Amino acid sequence: MAARPSRIIHWLPGCLCAITALAQQNDVPLDRDIYYDIDRNGAKRGSTMHTGLRPIIESRADLHNVMGHRADSSRHYYWITQKLFKEHLVQVREGGFRLTADPIFRFEVGKDFLEGSDFSERRQMDQNSRGFRIAADLGPTVSFQTMFMENQATPPGYLYNFAQTAGVMPGQGRIKAFNTRGLDFAWATGNVSWSPRPWLNAQLGQGRHSVGNGYRSMLLSDNASPYPYVKFSVLTNNRRFQYTAIYAKLEELGSANRLPTGAAGESLFWWKRATWLHVSTRLGPLQLALFEGTLWKTIGPGGVRAFDALQLNPLIGLNTAVNGFDGRHAQLLGLDAKLRITDQLIAYGQYALTDPGRSRYAWQTGVQWFNLLRRDLHLLAEYNQATPFAYTNADARMNWTHAGQPLASPIGPGSSELVVRTDYGIRQRYWFQGEISLVQYASGHGPGWEPQRLYAGANASWRINQMSNMQLTLGYQMRDLQPAPAGQGSGYLFLSYHTGLFNRYYDL
Repeated sequence: MAARPSRIIHWLPGCLCAITALAQQNDVPLDRDIYYDIDRNGAKRGSTMHTGLRPIIESRADLHNVMGHRADSSRHYYWITQKLFKEHLVQVREGGFRLTADPIFRFEVGKDFLEGSDFSERRQMDQNSRGFRIAADLGPTVSFQTMFMENQATPPGYLYNFAQTAGVMPGQGRIKAFNTRGLDFAWATGNVSWSPRPWLNAQLGQGRHSVGNGYRSMLLSDNASPYPYVKFSVLTNNRRFQYTAIYAKLEELGSANRLPTGAAGESLFWWKRATWLHVSTRLGPLQLALFEGTLWKTIGPGGVRAFDALQLNPLIGLNTAVNGFDGRHAQLLGLDAKLRITDQLIAYGQYALTDPGRSRYAWQTGVQWFNLLRRDLHLLAEYNQATPFAYTNADARMNWTHAGQPLASPIGPGSSELVVRTDYGIRQRYWFQGEISLVQYASGHGPGWEPQRLYAGANASWRINQMSNMQLTLGYQMRDLQPAPAGQGSGYLFLSYHTGLFNRYYDL
């Protein structure tokens, strides 16, 4: 008689871990530290991954030696150290059912040495974030995951100013006042992912997506807050073509964007639907993708408009052909490419067209070099440019934005940016990261007014547990915007004990 599958449960109150190495249809968490390993695998000859639309489903990703999935041969002689350095907080395996559950957090203290006089009453910065992540497989075809964080933070002045203007913490949730100069905000994502056949996947959830292979995206990035979505993706059996359709609901914050309350206690924000279509093909060392994005003007003077069946159209290019670039809906057409030069070097680029009649477009070019000179020394160099008003619309609510934040690069239109990032790891435990980002803004903001922004940062981390990217980090980041009003400069020294499972773009 066959042996009954054993049930394995590991549990320890107060321990810290997270990322599922066993899931099959869940997304790989969209965090840059994790995707460096995936991109390195995608640069190798013979790779069949489509890396231009993220997050990637685990069953379609090459997870060999990827953080959270690689073998950990370190020896720990006590159950508490095993949990702390190597395992998930909770692990359950019984037959086809697999589950992991872990706390996620960020405990940070810091000091801003260059903050303007606007905030001289308090230079002490801190963040206190607590939450959890749960991921599970219900057999080989259905998976689900959920992640939530509650945050209280006193950030550097330029982030505080941004949050006060936009009404949201960059990439996260709506803010409320906290203490003298603090912000209270939440962050939540999750989805159910179903693959009834290996070539088909369907998802229902709330999250973020990114198009491209670089640090920024000029098409669609994970810069903005999470949004509700439905996603369908088809992958051919030879893995040469991947076609994806995403249908999302976006909103615009601010008191001016409140809808009539009706019987509700709190009125809804003005909202719009989005359709994102992406088709990717592998042509030898070249991976080429087409992208079409449509923002649908859902609400008019008389209220919610009648549903337009084109909002469900899965045929790429048809929405642009019907709507045009100057109608009431917003259109974006894009091209994304990645070229494998060697097994460790890739070049990539993008082109986004938002209004050819008025020369509104954006583009990107960049390279990533993995294992440069030695293993785990990586370099990324990227140049991005967007013409003035590239992502804007005659109706400001129809800009290429969600919750007061750009859906593409956070640098925005009328700008050019050079960004260089390096990562260096020692024995996969100790990591050193550096970034320089230089932005030049166009003079369209006013005669003779061409501001420049320099952002630079460096940090050193001890990666304690790869399952949650749990690490202790000491870092420094500076921001200099000239000319600029007070409160836009920063020289922030910080110490952070945190887990890293999603990207934060604070280099605005």
